[in-house]
This record gives sequence, structure tokens and C-alpha cells, in this order.
Amino acid sequence: MKNVKLFILVSIIFLSLSSVSAQNFNDALRLSDPEIITSARALGMGNAYLSLSNDFSASLFNPAGLALIKKMEFSSGLNYNSFKNDVEFFSRNTNYSKTSTNFNQIGFAFPLPTTRGSMVLAFGYNKFKDFNRALKFSGFNNSNNSLIQDLTVSNDDIAYELGLSYPVYDGNNKYLYDETKINGKLNQSGNIFQEGGLNSWQFSGAIEFQENLFVGININIINGNFNRNREYWEEDLNNNYPAQLLLDSSDPNTADFQSFYFNDIIKWDVSGWNATLGLLAKVDENLNFGATIKLPKSLEVKEIYTIDANAKFGTGKTYFLDPPIESRVEYTIKTPTELGVGASYSINGLTVALDANFIDYSQMEFSAGFDTRTRENKNKDISDLFRNVINLNAGVEYILPLTGMTLRGGFMYLPSPFKDDNSDFDKKFVTAGIGFKAGPRLIVDVGYAHGWWEDVGDNYGSNLSRTFQSITKDNLIFGIKYFF
Repeated sequence: MKNVKLFILVSIIFLSLSSVSAQNFNDALRLSDPEIITSARALGMGNAYLSLSNDFSASLFNPAGLALIKKMEFSSGLNYNSFKNDVEFFSRNTNYSKTSTNFNQIGFAFPLPTTRGSMVLAFGYNKFKDFNRALKFSGFNNSNNSLIQDLTVSNDDIAYELGLSYPVYDGNNKYLYDETKINGKLNQSGNIFQEGGLNSWQFSGAIEFQENLFVGININIINGNFNRNREYWEEDLNNNYPAQLLLDSSDPNTADFQSFYFNDIIKWDVSGWNATLGLLAKVDENLNFGATIKLPKSLEVKEIYTIDANAKFGTGKTYFLDPPIESRVEYTIKTPTELGVGASYSINGLTVALDANFIDYSQMEFSAGFDTRTRENKNKDISDLFRNVINLNAGVEYILPLTGMTLRGGFMYLPSPFKDDNSDFDKKFVTAGIGFKAGPRLIVDVGYAHGWWEDVGDNYGSNLSRTFQSITKDNLIFGIKYFF
């Protein structure tokens, strides 16, 4: 088989690889979409915390709220994340779940002595994004399409090296293109596992600018990683490609096609920074207002992308990619500015809080890396596909008299950033929480959130081999605060 076509130069392989890995709008969205991981108290209140923020968690919400802290504070949190995916794929359903547990917050806040007003400095660590995801699917695609055919058209080197396609020449024996005798009618299955997260090392400060008016700033030094491992199979379970059919007529080993396996792995190292500016006003002893500007994150991505694949035939022959293809690329993604406003009202131990956060996802961009034309095309796709949204958070907290216990509840509504998505794709969360004093200096908080939404995914092309996903996500945060 291999002697009928010249080997592809390594540089050409890497160029063709770009059509498979194709860094695109999904990568920008992965880094721009806000996560719900915060603190136990804030999560229990639906993350409606912009006008409260009177603990170290102000570094995630509104740094101006730090100025409300009166005693030196240590905060810590442990987050449990459960991601469940119910997938429908060609009328077959598959359930799968994945969990992760990690420390999500460690921080210190230090009130400084002042002659009037207040001034507070804080520093610490927050894990503000968790990439924990999982998906499994299996079903028979009765249509005349497959990933083998897609690779033959868009990246024929892989299909050719596995004996799945063959070269076509003109009358002068000049190579024209590759073709495959595979014409769909295959069982398709796969799984996708994702893990990793983004961390920020935060340095914050806040002052009482004038009586009952507080301003603050937070600087975030960001690092993290993302790993995605996709395994995908296409199998001839119905013997549509029998022993007498050679996929390459010049190679007798390509008779009796059995299965095709494709594995691609993405690994990211991410680093960057951003800043948040905050304002908080105490209108009176009951009513607070808060406002924030989260400046864009500038995130440098160092990516390693690897492809491995094989094809098995009833002749006993298995073709492999030897060696697996690997590419490395570096680029920078700039996330959109986020504008937030919030208000809270407290009376007789009851606090009600509402927040709204504006994000224009069409302002995501690849700000560095690639050539100018490629970068402009990627950013045009972002502008065409995405819209601005307003994320809504609502929460309530009630201090039970004479018990030292606090009950909390909340709701989060995060609309889909895609222009054409309906409300089924919007993320909805209900939250609950409890807090209690474990001593004169120690407070223990527990916060819980349950979310649900729909999603779709394409294995190749558009709506040819699509998974329809019903997703649920649960977060449980256990937190402590100790006052010195």
C-alpha cells in the first residue's frame, strides 16, 4: 500500500493536523465562561455576593467588600464536584459521571490600623474554574457518513496510512486525491474525559474612601491546566464491508474491514493575569449596593496536541499511525470584560441579595499566536456565533435566633452565550447552605448547588454524528473562617 504514494513531509503533516485540532471558539469559551466555584457561604446564597463580600471571598466577587472586615481572618474551602451526562446518540442512551475533590480556597485578610474608616489587605489562593467533564456514547449510524470519510476529505494522510483510503490518479499518473470505499453504516462509540482547572493567586486591597463608601482592587496571577482525552471507534458490526471487499485494491491486507480507532489528546498549560475593580456603598444599616468591573483575562496557552489511531481488518492485519502525530502551538486568548451590579437588604436577621453580571462573549478573542489571517478568521467566527448575556444571581440568608446557625438558599441563571441557542441550553442552579459558629472565633459553612442544562456535540461535520446531552452538575463546598 505505502509504495503507491510518496511519504508526506513532516511539515505537511503538521499543516494538515491543523484541520483536525483547529483551535477555535470553543477554546476561547472554555476559558471565558464563568464557573460557580466560590465560597461555601456565597454558593449557598446563589453567589449573589457583590453587595455583601465581607470576607476573603470578596477577592472573587467585589474587592471593595474587604474593607468591611474588622478582624484578621483566615479562610479555607474544600470543593466536591460531580458532573453527570445522560447522552442520547442515534436513539440509544448512555449515562456517565465523573467527580473531583480539591481545595478551592485558602486566604488571609488583614485589617490595618487607621485613624478613621478602614483599610484591609488580603492575599491567597482560589481555584475558580474546574474542567471536570465526562461523556460516553454508542449507537449505530445508519447514514452514509463516518469519521473515516471525513478524514479522507479533510485530512487524507491519516486514513491513507491506516489502509482506509487509496490514491486516485489522472490519465498522466498524476496524483489527484484520496477516496475511500467506506460509505457509513457503522456503529459509532466513544468517550471524552476532561480534567484540570484554573487557579488564581490573588492580592487585594480595599479602603473606606469616604464614610460608608468603599473601593477595592484585586490583582489575579493565573495558572492552570486542561487535559482532554477523546477515544472514538467505528465498527462494522453488520458486515457491510465483507471479506471480498478490499479498501485498497493494491493491498490484500485491507479486506474485511473490522474497526477504526481514533484517539486525540489535548494538553494545555495556562498562565496569565487580570484585575477586578470594585465599589460598595452602605446606603444605611439595611441596604447595600455593589458594582464591579472584571477586566479581561489575558491567558497564554501552551498546547500539545497528539493523535493516535489504528484500523483492524479480518485478514489479521492492524495498521497503526507510527509514530503518533504530535503538534505544539502557543497562543493567547483574551476573555471579555464582565460588569456586575448587586444590592442586598438586611432586617431582623434576614438578608436578601440580587446580582446581575453582563458579559459580551462576542468580545472574546485570540489576541496573539497564529498568523494574522488565521487569527482574524477565528475572531470573526467568535463575533458571528456569540452574543451578550446577563447572568442573574439571587440569594437569601436567615440567622436563626439564639442558635448561632444560619440558613441559606439561592438561584443562578446563566444564559447560553450562543446566538441561536434556546432556553434549554441555559444553565440553571438551585443552591442551599448552612453555617454555624463552632466557637467564639470559628465559623463553619457548607454550601451546595445543583445545576442542569442541555448541550450537543458533533463527532465530525455538523449534525451528522451528534450527541444530545442532558447534563447535571453538583457542587458541595465545605468552608471554615477563623478570626484572630
